[in-house]
Formats: sequence, C-alpha cells, structure tokens
Amino acid sequence: MTTLLIMPAFNEEQSVAVTIADVRRALPAFDLLVVDDGSTDATRHVASAAGATVISLPFNLGVGAAMRAGFRFARDRGYTQAVQIDADGQHDPSEVPRLLEQLEHADLVIGARFAGRGDYVVRGPRRWAMVVLSIVLSRITGQKLTDSTSGFKAMGPRALDLFARDYPAEYLGDTIEALVIASKAGCRVVQVPVVMRERSGGTPSHQPLRSAVYLGRASIALLIGLIRQAPDSSHLPKGAS
Repeated sequence: MTTLLIMPAFNEEQSVAVTIADVRRALPAFDLLVVDDGSTDATRHVASAAGATVISLPFNLGVGAAMRAGFRFARDRGYTQAVQIDADGQHDPSEVPRLLEQLEHADLVIGARFAGRGDYVVRGPRRWAMVVLSIVLSRITGQKLTDSTSGFKAMGPRALDLFARDYPAEYLGDTIEALVIASKAGCRVVQVPVVMRERSGGTPSHQPLRSAVYLGRASIALLIGLIRQAPDSSHLPKGAS
C-alpha cells in the first residue's frame, strides 16, 4: 500500500517549514501534500520551498474542504492510505507508524490525546464538550473513543475512498460528522494513544473567548451527522476485518 501524508494549512507561514522538516526527518519514505487553504500569507511559497507538494484552494474553505481536496488528490493518484497531520507542529510524525499499524484491522484510526499518554490538557466548556461527544460517538462507532475531535487520523482504502467522495466541510464536521459518516458506511473506527505537542508557531484556531460556544457548535455538527442520509457504500473497497 502507498501512503500520502496530507497537511492542511491556513496562514501557517511561521510553522509550516519547521513542521515539514520534522516530517521529512521522521518519515523520509512518505509522500507529503500540503493543502493551502486560501492563505493570505506566504504559506504556499514557504511549503513549496521546504520541499512539499502543494495545492492551493482559491480562498479559505476550512479544514474539511482542504482535507477533501487532499483525499481526492490521493485517490486520483492511486494512494491507498492517507494520514492527516497538522501544519502547526502539534502532531508528532514519529507517531504515524503506530496509527498505520492499526489499519491492518481498522478503516479509520484516531490519534487520541486523552488516552493515557502525554500531558495535553483542555479545560472548561471545550473539554466538557469533548467528554460528552466522545461518550456519544463511542456508542455510535461501537468503540471506546476518548478524543473524537482529534485531527490526527489515518485512513485505509475504504475510508479514503469514502472521504474523497463525501467529506463534510462545515466547522467540526471534519472530525465529529466524519466519524458518524464513516460509521454509517461500515468503517471500523479505533483510536491509538498519542502525545501531542505545543504549536511551533502561528495562532491557535480556538481562542479562549470562543470556548463558551464550542459545545453548541459541536452538538450541531453531531446532529447533522446523525440525521444525514447514510452514504452509498456499495462502491467502496472492502473494509478492514
């Protein structure tokens, strides 16, 4: 199987080159695609100069749309596995092989922050939302999940083909709703404990003042996933056993 690392990036000129170099050191045999999500800074040029393949969206569409473009790129070029890794340096590329190992018996593997490794901490309303969502999504997927909003994920052939055709672009849809879609399509979802790091630069996507509305928006994303019609899975590759 061939694996593509997909790195969505929006205004990450401060961190993307360092992150690419980190990925190259840890995973020299892997292909890396940076999806520039309509950045208004020099993200595209910095990523290209750092040696990554870069595609750019015409304007900022969000992580979901950027990842869908990456999934389609992977599918159209014959990749059979994909790994989402952030451009801000929080995802440790040395953890990627641990995620890929689980694709032997799963279709979607989540790198979980709150599963017994590392000291990554989230507090307040955002943390409460994560706990509630993880309980609900554990029931939906039939697997114990402790970090349903993690963006550090590995996809096997079935999930990759599914997401290339049907991946939500709404806020939090790329995490919460995507898990519901995968489950409805018969994908097996599991998690692997990982250690998350601090951002190497740039601005966090979640400001403290916005944490109070996180629970409501997350609940909406979950509701959309639950009421959304199940995707047609007849064309998908055979799932993991």
